[in-house]
Amino acid sequence: MTTSERPLTILIAALGGEGGGVLTGWIVSAADSLGYPVQSTSIPGVAQRTGATTYYIEILPKTRSELGGRRPVFALTPGIGDIDILVASELMEAARAVAAGFVTQERTLTIASSGRFYVMNEKVAMADGRYDQNRLLAAIEKNSQRRIVIDMEALARQHGTMVNAVMLGALAGCGRLPFGPDVLESAIRADGKAVDSNLRGFQAGLAAAREHASAAERPDARRRQPEVADLQDLEDEICAHMPLAAREVVVEGLRRLAAYQDSAYARLYLDRLAPIKAADAQAGKDGALLRETARHLALRMSYEDVIRVAQAKIDPARRHRIERDLGVKPGQPYAIAEFLKPGIEEFCSILPPILARPILAVSKRFGWLDRVHVGMEVQSTAILGYLRFRALAALRPFRRATFRYKEEQASIERWLALVAEGATRSGDLALEIAECARLIKGYGSTHKRGTQNFALIEERVIRPALDGRLPMPRAADAIASARTAALTDPEGETLQSCLAEIDAQPALRIAAE
Repeated sequence: MTTSERPLTILIAALGGEGGGVLTGWIVSAADSLGYPVQSTSIPGVAQRTGATTYYIEILPKTRSELGGRRPVFALTPGIGDIDILVASELMEAARAVAAGFVTQERTLTIASSGRFYVMNEKVAMADGRYDQNRLLAAIEKNSQRRIVIDMEALARQHGTMVNAVMLGALAGCGRLPFGPDVLESAIRADGKAVDSNLRGFQAGLAAAREHASAAERPDARRRQPEVADLQDLEDEICAHMPLAAREVVVEGLRRLAAYQDSAYARLYLDRLAPIKAADAQAGKDGALLRETARHLALRMSYEDVIRVAQAKIDPARRHRIERDLGVKPGQPYAIAEFLKPGIEEFCSILPPILARPILAVSKRFGWLDRVHVGMEVQSTAILGYLRFRALAALRPFRRATFRYKEEQASIERWLALVAEGATRSGDLALEIAECARLIKGYGSTHKRGTQNFALIEERVIRPALDGRLPMPRAADAIASARTAALTDPEGETLQSCLAEIDAQPALRIAAE
């Protein structure tokens, strides 16, 4: 073949259940309907998220009649550096294709979803085990000739369809195919399965791809989230007074807490960051201390309680995700059973402190806290089950009066005071203290264990560091080591060993005497 007769190569990476095979069939059908020689092959992945199933397509953009009886020889597998278009239903899968060498600056258009489906290593990590999304995006942008990154999963949920239809629409809007969107629409109709919903997803992906191209020509255009539109004044305040290094994180924290509670709670977030901003400037950290503290403070202030869990159980987005994963057809009945095992502490968490404290004291005295739990199976799709969760979620305006709220806010204030005090000694010390907030997360036993580990590290390492019993930079290193040990081993044995080693250091022992 001559260079002008080179086939168009398309590599598709899709997770199980996302319809990658159907997507491939639509593309092949569209090409075949125009008389273009086309071939597709698939390479199945193994296990859950060990690897996506990849589909490889080659299309020769010349009709069979134009070839005059010649038959092209297509490859069965994708070649390194030989891909014209990569389509990935998940951001990590797009980055994996980059790492494998399929994506090149000279020729590859990368179409990817900004959504993530976390791998097992990310889920089981005690701390935040997620891969840095900005690094994934940077790798894709650096290695691609052009990229289109949109939230395909969100579009699929919004339009009640599968993500493969959105992927096809994005592919149709990229401008690289030898045929137009109307040919792909005809392929969907010819397939005859879930035509209406697939066409909705196709049109959504097509519009998003075209909007992405339009937005690329207007880099300064800013789309605001409707749920945080009333926070414009606070965001303007952040842009005017916060260091550039911390600005993005603080804005996201503000939005998160406004959605979690209300704008007054978001204002409290900014008020709490004011002393940290001053401490950052005093320690000469150029916004690094403020950025990390703001990130952890937003997470701590949006703690998981019974109210938040109830909100998540009846969230329409969760319902749509379950329907998609189960392959529920429109109008098909199904049930969702929620298995819960609340204990005395969960019950007391939503009570006023004046009632919760005596109940917890009596329960602790008789050893009931770890023994008394109520196993529950609640169908959130049934009327009574839904109303039970809805009633709990409706307590959000009263969250400030609950025992858990009071306890969490007091704990947050103590942690912020430690960070500010650490900054008077060393910016690095303050940063390590701020990072210790990673220990406190979740709810139930996970939250309890993390809180206990934090208290232990505060008593055995942070306080000695602030009192001068641990010299710098050993103090910062000791806190980092203890925190890492606590995150590595949920049972606490590694932390105990680490603390024993720190206690055995001569400087600490002499200072203590």
